[in-house]
Amino acid sequence: MRYEPLVSVVTPVYNGASYLRECIESVLGQTYGNWDYTIVNNCSTDRTLDIALEYAAQNPRIRVHNNEAFVRVIENHNIAFRQISPQSKYCKVVAADDWIFPECLEKMVRLAEEHPSVAIVGAYGLCGTTVVHNGLPYPSTVVPGRELCRKSHMGEVYVFGAPTSVLFRSDIVRQRHTFYNEDNFHADTEACYEFLELHDFGFVHQVLTFRREQEESLTSYSMKINTYLPSILYILLRYGPKYLSDEELKFQLRKMLRGYYRYLGQQIFKWRGREFWSFHSKKLAAVGYPLSAARLAANAVSYALDLVLNPKRTAEAVGRRLRRIWAQPSR
Repeated sequence: MRYEPLVSVVTPVYNGASYLRECIESVLGQTYGNWDYTIVNNCSTDRTLDIALEYAAQNPRIRVHNNEAFVRVIENHNIAFRQISPQSKYCKVVAADDWIFPECLEKMVRLAEEHPSVAIVGAYGLCGTTVVHNGLPYPSTVVPGRELCRKSHMGEVYVFGAPTSVLFRSDIVRQRHTFYNEDNFHADTEACYEFLELHDFGFVHQVLTFRREQEESLTSYSMKINTYLPSILYILLRYGPKYLSDEELKFQLRKMLRGYYRYLGQQIFKWRGREFWSFHSKKLAAVGYPLSAARLAANAVSYALDLVLNPKRTAEAVGRRLRRIWAQPSR
């Protein structure tokens, strides 16, 4: 009989009744047999708790943890990490909106077992109908963590993705009480940069996870406010010195800030509200690069001139925007 190390699967959830059954069923449908599963209910007000308790009553490997008080999304993930079994060798997050393909645990664990230096395992995934995570040429399955993080900083690979997309060795999760940085919307990516300094990364060349984007989700909020840009800047400043040369870091920082201000300059004409500007102003100040009014104005002017002097491109952009609007289903 083949040895199967224990995998602790966790699902932190708030008001996830719409998709929670699909998520749970994907765990139950795994070809890998040795797992336990904890659903962490964050004071949901819909039928999330009822659904979770229903499955827990039917399967002794499923348990439900109820938070006594509502917490933020990343804090709820950390509570979930603290629920993993002391006997588990691996930990797998499956977000309540997401699900995993039947061979997900089997393929990820097999790679990690064959390569003890690997602390984090990723794979191709579906985001809606789009295959994501790229940059590692086949058949590369194990990459030194430092090399991968350098390539990621340089924009050559994209393999971290989202919490559902990776498997962690439980040892690294247990190293501290709060595994994810609760001040970072994209703490899952930060954790990869942090722990790959001393470990390797494994990659399965197969689509193993599915991620759904919803209007109410943190992902949708991130897209609306664009939390990605300040997060990338923060990660570059914090971890870039570990993985890049001085010249590479300077180049990437200039490139990052140039792109960031180009984006902000465009938003001047999109009637962004106070929430948007307050968010970016605070994030830039927090990393030591306070929002420059002069630089913002210069990029806004540059964008306005581009609209006026390139009417064909402007018309094409408007056309694309209108087509996206018309393509949206009516409510």
